[in-house]
Amino acid sequence: MSGTRAAAPDVIGGAGDERLAPRSVARRLLGRPELGAVVGAAAVFLFFSFVADSFLRASSMGTVLYASSTIGIMAVPVALLMIGGEFDLSAGVMVTSSALISSMFSFQMTANTWVGVGVSLLVTLALGAFNGIMLVRTRLPSFIITLGTFLMLTGLNLGLTKLISGTVATKSISDMQGFPTCRDLFASHWTIGSVDLQVTILWWLGLVAVATWVLLRTRAGNWIFAAGGNADAARAVGVPVARTKVGLYVAVAFCAWISGQHLLFSFDVVQSGEGVGNEFLYIIAAVIGGCLMTGGYGSAIGSAVGAFIFGMASKGIVYAQWNPDWFQFFLGAMLLLATLLNVWVRRRAEASK
Repeated sequence: MSGTRAAAPDVIGGAGDERLAPRSVARRLLGRPELGAVVGAAAVFLFFSFVADSFLRASSMGTVLYASSTIGIMAVPVALLMIGGEFDLSAGVMVTSSALISSMFSFQMTANTWVGVGVSLLVTLALGAFNGIMLVRTRLPSFIITLGTFLMLTGLNLGLTKLISGTVATKSISDMQGFPTCRDLFASHWTIGSVDLQVTILWWLGLVAVATWVLLRTRAGNWIFAAGGNADAARAVGVPVARTKVGLYVAVAFCAWISGQHLLFSFDVVQSGEGVGNEFLYIIAAVIGGCLMTGGYGSAIGSAVGAFIFGMASKGIVYAQWNPDWFQFFLGAMLLLATLLNVWVRRRAEASK
């Protein structure tokens, strides 16, 4: 009995199993997936602070946060989907589809705009479920499934808009019942001092908080990491991999609906060709934020930091008054450097474990 009692503290204290050994705060921070993105964000912030005098103004920070939020709202579910081991190339076009459905249904049916918003929610969630169900039923790569959805939605957006409206843009619905309250929810803003803050920032931060709670505090979060890390092993221990992946695609669709309503109620009309290529911005933000392309690793907070880097880079170039002809080059170079720094920091962190 005494021997048993003597051995127990060693095991509990971690001497018998290194996985149970206590880790310092520094080591725990080094193990966080978003560490590299935080370092990259600090580097980008310092860079534009020196090259652009107006970058540090409070009003400029409001613009940077708005640009970050429009990317970040979609980067959050895309990051979760990547942690779950999948991609969604239709995410950018789905945002435009959601806005077009709300606008055209409200206008053609002469309905309250809330009715159009509700119909758009149902259709957009169905699009996400379609991607997920097609993925798990056919077992084709998500690249193929969502590329097909991307192409179909691109064609539908243009074809149906011209067929119904006669042009490539929707009709104005700003004078319809329900428009002001919809705009309050999806496209309002308030001013604090000289800073103009858009409601999308609240949507963005709220989604990051919910996604972080799901990933770190719920069984569904464990399922997402398990499905992305090793799907076969996850199935073997009872993880509902198919249901998890369908749910992730529906989450992407839900956030596409939020972004689409912001697009509609900010500008009143929607161009049918918008959104093409934005899916890559969402993926870039998630990757900069520490999500692995192979799945099973990443965080929602990292995607927020990645979106913030993107927002600083895109607006910092404007504040630096660089030649707009070089905009895409400078933007790509900044993002590449931030990603390389992120990878370097993560490798250093893994080497120190």
